[in-house]
Amino acid sequence: MRVFINGFGRIGRSVLRAWAANPAQWPGLDVVGVNDIAPPEMCAHLFEYDSVFGPWRGTVALDGGALVVNGRAIALHQSADLSGLDLRGVDVVMECTGRADCDDVAKGGLRGGARRVLISGPSQAAEVTVVLGANDDSLTNQTLVSNASCTTNALAPLVRLIHREWGVVTGSMTTIHCYTGSQPTVDAPAADYARSRAAALSMVPTTTSASRLLDRVLPEISGRIEGSAVRVPVASVSCVDLVVMTERRMTVPQVNAAFHAAGGVIGVTDRALVSTDLRARPESIVMAMPETRLTAGGLLRVFGWYDNEWGFSNRM
Repeated sequence: MRVFINGFGRIGRSVLRAWAANPAQWPGLDVVGVNDIAPPEMCAHLFEYDSVFGPWRGTVALDGGALVVNGRAIALHQSADLSGLDLRGVDVVMECTGRADCDDVAKGGLRGGARRVLISGPSQAAEVTVVLGANDDSLTNQTLVSNASCTTNALAPLVRLIHREWGVVTGSMTTIHCYTGSQPTVDAPAADYARSRAAALSMVPTTTSASRLLDRVLPEISGRIEGSAVRVPVASVSCVDLVVMTERRMTVPQVNAAFHAAGGVIGVTDRALVSTDLRARPESIVMAMPETRLTAGGLLRVFGWYDNEWGFSNRM
């Protein structure tokens, strides 16, 4: 499978790092090109030196029109319009610009000749939204696919597991989320008063697309779970705090046993960890066993960590 990365920001670079660090993990997959409007020297520098994940442990260099990573030459382009590139022979464009919520941007790779486009975020232009571990079977022969959001990738497999085992009646989810590039580093006017405040100085209550996307990914429980977010002053690793009412009763040991048995995109930890300990974990969510609670009235509370950049990039 020949993959082309469009947009070399946080997700685009993390996708390439994940693949280049261990190509054998994805046999038959080859990254053949990268496109970003930033100067090539800047692309190479930001790939090599990462404030969250640390310096690249391999080699990286520029050679003519190529980014050479661990000896592999990857064509590097600077086109503002992806449809102007010759993408014939590309199986999948990983659309990582964050601007693919409209047909014009989302279909740029297809107009360039690529067979399919995988969008690194929610998109109204996508034919289907797929979260691995939740609705894998909805991926068939579509040409425009959304990988949802990082929070939806954490939440949907968790909700699917609980619903399958005990039946979800209703619930509420809060994601305690690290700050992102959409927030200012100093107070600056914005449409949302809270989101106008300095990201690294306050806890900022805000919205999340996860509950809307969850309805799309798991339509059988549409409308049953509401979600909200609090952005906090950490650079990476977020968490899901989920409270649900279920159809059938369970015990805390039964819930934790189900998490241990889940495998795949759901990881577990029995230790008392903090967010920084989960940095660069590849799972979509890592359930914290000591945090599982059950009220006398039957409300189940579960808590899971997720590296919102690295886990999402591994799903891409």
